[in-house]
Amino acid sequence: MTPIQLADAQSLPIWRRPVTLLFLMAIAMPLSFATWSALLNNFVIEAAQFDGSDIGWLHTVREIPGFLAIGVILVLFVMREQVLALVSLALLGVATGVTAWFPTMGGLLTITLLSSIGFHYYETVNQSLQLQWLPKDRAPQILGLMIAAGSAATLVAYVLIVMTWQALELSYNFVYLVSGSLTLIIVAYCALAFPQFESPNPQVKKFILRRRYWLYYALQFMAGARRQIFVVFAGFMMVERFGFEVHHVTGLYLINLVANMLIAPVFGRVVHRYGERNSLAFEYIGLVIVFLLYGGVYWFGWGVVLAATLYVLDHIFFALALALKTYFQKIADPGDIAPTAAVAFTINHIAAVVLPALLGYLWLVSPGAVFGLAAAMASVSLGLALLIPRHPEPGNETVFSVLAPAPAE
Repeated sequence: MTPIQLADAQSLPIWRRPVTLLFLMAIAMPLSFATWSALLNNFVIEAAQFDGSDIGWLHTVREIPGFLAIGVILVLFVMREQVLALVSLALLGVATGVTAWFPTMGGLLTITLLSSIGFHYYETVNQSLQLQWLPKDRAPQILGLMIAAGSAATLVAYVLIVMTWQALELSYNFVYLVSGSLTLIIVAYCALAFPQFESPNPQVKKFILRRRYWLYYALQFMAGARRQIFVVFAGFMMVERFGFEVHHVTGLYLINLVANMLIAPVFGRVVHRYGERNSLAFEYIGLVIVFLLYGGVYWFGWGVVLAATLYVLDHIFFALALALKTYFQKIADPGDIAPTAAVAFTINHIAAVVLPALLGYLWLVSPGAVFGLAAAMASVSLGLALLIPRHPEPGNETVFSVLAPAPAE
């Protein structure tokens, strides 16, 4: 099939356009990944008797493919980005579907590694495609709508889990199989219905690490470190400390989804109006407060209502991370987007590979200290965000650029 230029793709019917493909993939990914996440903490505790250190090791293994996301550059020599995105989604769907077949530490580590390869390679390529295919002046708004679309699709699945988990005595195996299968159905449709799209800017297929992107790299590193504490320990706390069951945890995810559906498009407009620096600063200030209050849940015995509220607020603030994508879109050379997306994912996961296992042991001693460390990380991110200029562009990547222009490399 002859690839279609992006400019020519606008003449296609809307159900075959690039932005529609991005929306469908944005829906397909969380159907598997979010369902896997919603059931994970209960499943590993009930089926494999995990403790804090075990869940830390599981998430360390889950982050290894993210650390190796730079391998995407090599895959792109033999596979187009669009094809790789769909293949990665298919792997995620298959691995999610069979998760309950491996209720042991070794089995869960193996299947988690496979699903993580699919998830991280998809996320790497998807970010690249979004930044290549979306116009700069509308990218924040469209990205916000994509977050809302993924949340809406997952909302349906979570409502069904909450309403039927106890009433129909659903099993982990059934829910995992259904969610993985839905992802595979969407992938099959995308592969058959859409042509290959050709970006006007050929992507460099080699390792790229440019000095003028240093602030973007630093923000990615801190985001990866900070996010792991939420992903690994916030949900685990709700199950371990407060005894949340599957329908309780899924109920929290439902609230998060509704919040994302309503707020993510608003955040897209906020980023467009107020800029990446102000948007990210607002996110990080909010996260500092949230993580300190998380610590208070353990240090001072504050109750489950506060913990659940913080869990939702935590998730809402992360929706503003779309500002980090649009910041890079504004400062990047068009041909750097794909290789830099791979490099950034690797940088994002440097700490993510190490922290879950190490903090799992700290969790056994002082769970509150884990969240205190997260607040410190959010504070560092805040300091870095304030270095973003009001109007970032090539040659004006940081507030220091007016004093000494950044080098080309």
